Amino acid sequence: MKTLLPAKNGLHGTLMVPGDKSISHRAIMLGAISHGETMIHHFLNGEDCRSTMQAFRELGVVIEQADNDVLVHGHGFNHLRPAAKPLNMGNSGTTTRLMMGILAGTPFATTLVGDSSLQRRPMERVSQPLKAFGGEIELASSGTLPAKVIGHPLHHAEYHMTVASAQVKSALIFAALQADGKSTIIEKLPTRNHTEIMLQQFGAEITTSNERIISVTPQPHLTGQVVEVPGDISSAAFFLVAGTIVPNSELTLQRVNLNPTRTGIIQVLQKMGAKLSIEELPTKGEPLGNITVKSSELQPINVGAAMIPSLIDELPLVALLAACANGQSKITGAEELRVKETDRIKTVVEELRKLGVHVEELPDGMIIDGQATWQVCNSQLASHGDHRIGMMDAVAALKASDELTLTDEKAINISYPDFFTDLETLAGRN
Repeated sequence: MKTLLPAKNGLHGTLMVPGDKSISHRAIMLGAISHGETMIHHFLNGEDCRSTMQAFRELGVVIEQADNDVLVHGHGFNHLRPAAKPLNMGNSGTTTRLMMGILAGTPFATTLVGDSSLQRRPMERVSQPLKAFGGEIELASSGTLPAKVIGHPLHHAEYHMTVASAQVKSALIFAALQADGKSTIIEKLPTRNHTEIMLQQFGAEITTSNERIISVTPQPHLTGQVVEVPGDISSAAFFLVAGTIVPNSELTLQRVNLNPTRTGIIQVLQKMGAKLSIEELPTKGEPLGNITVKSSELQPINVGAAMIPSLIDELPLVALLAACANGQSKITGAEELRVKETDRIKTVVEELRKLGVHVEELPDGMIIDGQATWQVCNSQLASHGDHRIGMMDAVAALKASDELTLTDEKAINISYPDFFTDLETLAGRN
């Protein structure tokens, strides 16, 4: 159990947040299926990304690591080798779903397993679309892990996605790379495009038109690259929100990823009236910049389905911002939150109510009555084993008048092992 202290003097300073989780995953994957060495700088050394790294090592890929620098020795798709045992995905849904697309075209079968949380998450959303390319995946009767990916040659397809999911899209792209002809994937809504950007850097012929139509030319010769991983906007978001809602605060987050498919949290902060400024920096890959935020009075907001894909991981923080705003806010179209590490609609509502916030749970979101100060009714907050819920609780506690506690705080190590150290530094307690 972790003691959470209020930040009575505000938060101040400059911080470089950990490397982007989504990009770190993909850099390992593309390095493994490319030819030559891929050097990854500012790699996120969290549990999820280590699951990806270990999975490829067990598939025969040599990977060296020195702190946040990783060197991948790739030999292409055709040099992946059968694993001696089931691949353990840990808690990582990204690893699991993208690996299904990669493994679908191999000449061998692979079994994927995970921890108790991951083994409850739905996997038919990937296995079913992959059938359009000839993919064959056997799941448990509940549509969950363990999964047996029975690899064999794949064929090209045109597939219209029924869910707005970057993980599903990326799995289909990896399958299409191994197909016998050009494929087209049509998204329901535009989602984060890290896979497409990085594949282009590695030499793939992949194009996007009308924001949602992705064309994939198969059998590319991918060449190893140097990948500079920008700071993770999803990690920076916790401090952007903290700097906004905690009185007497001013923070700068350095070299943060500003990919437009990921900056929904910045748009929300701006719409709510946050004092926020961005200094864009030169880059050869993903756009990035420095973001400064100050304590702000917030206005309520309505977030609908069109905005959800660009801030799906930050929605617990949107709810927290709404809880601090002057008036009623509403989040809808977010049913995807039900199938994250936890049912994040349910867990966010439960945690905010402990803080004395009035929240109404909806099937696809919530209605939040914001107020400047809270009357805490239960001082024992819980992560529910979900890293983002744990960090949301820790940020909320900075605003409380007395100390609170957090159970299962180790879940935060999934994406941000040094989160509490960085928080204490900004609060002037280190």
